[in-house]
Amino acid sequence: MCSCCVSSFSRLKSRCPRPRGFFNLIITKACVLALLFGAAWSVTGSECLPGGRVFGIVIIFISAVLGGRLLGMVQFPGLPPIPPLLGMLLAGLLLRNVPYVTDAVYVDATWSSALRSVALAIILARAGLGLDPSALRRLKAVCLRVAVGPCVVEACVVAVVSHFLLALPWVWGFLLGFVLAAVSPAVVVPSMLLLQKEGYGSEKGIPTLLMAAGSFDDILAITGFSTCLGVAFSTGSTWMSVLKGLLEVVGGVVGGVLVGIFLCFFPSMDQDLVVTRSFLLLAFSVFAVFFTQVVGASGAGGLCTLVLAFLAALGWRADKAGVAAILGRCWDVFQPLLFGLIGAEIIITTLSLSTVGLGVAVIAIGLVVRLTATFALVHGAGFVLKEKLFIAIAWMPKATVQAAIGSTALDTARDAGDDTLVKFGLDVLTLAVLAILITAPIGALGIGLAGPRLLSRQVKAPEAVGGVSSPVGQGEGEVIFESRL
Repeated sequence: MCSCCVSSFSRLKSRCPRPRGFFNLIITKACVLALLFGAAWSVTGSECLPGGRVFGIVIIFISAVLGGRLLGMVQFPGLPPIPPLLGMLLAGLLLRNVPYVTDAVYVDATWSSALRSVALAIILARAGLGLDPSALRRLKAVCLRVAVGPCVVEACVVAVVSHFLLALPWVWGFLLGFVLAAVSPAVVVPSMLLLQKEGYGSEKGIPTLLMAAGSFDDILAITGFSTCLGVAFSTGSTWMSVLKGLLEVVGGVVGGVLVGIFLCFFPSMDQDLVVTRSFLLLAFSVFAVFFTQVVGASGAGGLCTLVLAFLAALGWRADKAGVAAILGRCWDVFQPLLFGLIGAEIIITTLSLSTVGLGVAVIAIGLVVRLTATFALVHGAGFVLKEKLFIAIAWMPKATVQAAIGSTALDTARDAGDDTLVKFGLDVLTLAVLAILITAPIGALGIGLAGPRLLSRQVKAPEAVGGVSSPVGQGEGEVIFESRL
C-alpha cells in the first residue's frame, strides 16, 4: 500500500468516532456469538437449529448463566447473597416445563449424562485439591464429630423413612440418604467468610470449624454413596453385592493412590507445569469417572478422583494454586451446565403429588434429626447455647454435592435398561432437586440472620490518638469482644 493511502487512512481513522463502553461490548459479544454459531452450523448443520442437540445445550447454558446472574443480583442488606446455583437450577426447570419451548430446547439424554459426568469429575478434583492436610492433622474431636456425626445420622434416618414412605429398597434408601446428607460448601463457605470478615464467631473459631468440617462431610457422603451405588447395581446375593460395593471403594482408592503418585513426579520441573498438570489432572479425573461407568463400577470413579487430586496436591504443595485456578475456570463453565441440566431432568407433569409431598416429608424429617444431632454433638466443646444453635442452623444447606451425584444413579439405571431402577433413580433425583430448592435459600438466609444474633463479635478497639488511650481503656490494636446475643 502506498504512503499516500496509509496517510489518508490514518487521517480518516483519527476523525471517525470510535464506539466505546457498553455499545462496543454489545457489538463485540454479538459478533463473537454470531461467528461461533456460524462455525458450529457449518460443522453440525441442523443440530444447531431449534430442536437440535447442540441448540438445546447452548440454550440451557445461556439460560442458566442468566438465571444465576439475575438471582445473584438479589441482595438484602446485611445478608449473604442468594446462591446463584439456585437460579441456574430454576432456569433448567423452566426450560423443560414451558410449553412450546420444551419442543425447541431438546436435550439428548446421552449428551446430558456425559456433560454432568464431566462436571462431577471437575468438582471432585477441586474438592481433592482443596483439602488442607495440615487441617486434617490438626483435626480436633469436635470438628470430627461435626463432619461425621450429622452426615451418618441423617443418612440412616432418611434411609429408614424413605423405605416406609416412598417404598424404596433399603440399599436405595441409604443411597438417597448419603445424597441428601452432604452439606453444601457453595452455600456455607461464602456465608462463613462474610461472618468471619465481620468478626462474628471468630473468638471461638466457629467459621473456621464449619469450613474445615464441610470438606470431610462431603467426602464421607460421597464415599457412602459410592458404596451404596455399587451394591444397588450389582447382581447376585446380598453379601456379594456388599462385597462388590466395598471392592469398588478399595479399587477407587488404590487407583487414586497410583495416579496421584504418578502426578507428583510427572511432568518434570523443566516443563510448563501449571498447564500440563492441569491437563493431566482433568484428563485422569474425567477418565476415572467414565471408565468406571463403562466397566460397571460407577462407585469407584468419584473416590479415585478425590484421592488422586489430594495426593497430587500433596506433591505439588504451594504450586497447586495455579492448577486450582484453572480448575476454577473450568467449573465456571460447567457449573451452569450441571445445574441447568439437572433442572431439565425434572418434568413436573410426570411427578405425582404424593411423591413430592412424601419427598418433602422425608427431607424435613432428615433435617430435623440433623439439626438435633448437630446440636447434641457440639456439646462439651466450650460453646454456649446460642452458638450451638447457630452451628446446627449453618449445617443445613444442601446444593453442590446433591447436583453432582444426584443424577448418577438415574444415569446408571438408564444404562442398565431396568424400568424399576429408573423409577428409583428418578425418585432420588427429584428429592435431590427438592433439597436444593428448599435448603439452599433457607440455609443462606438463616446463616445471615442468625449469625449476628447468636454469635459474639470480635472487634478492634479505637486506636489511640495523640498518645491518649482509647475510651474503652485498651491499648492500641488490642482486641476486645462485643457480645450481641
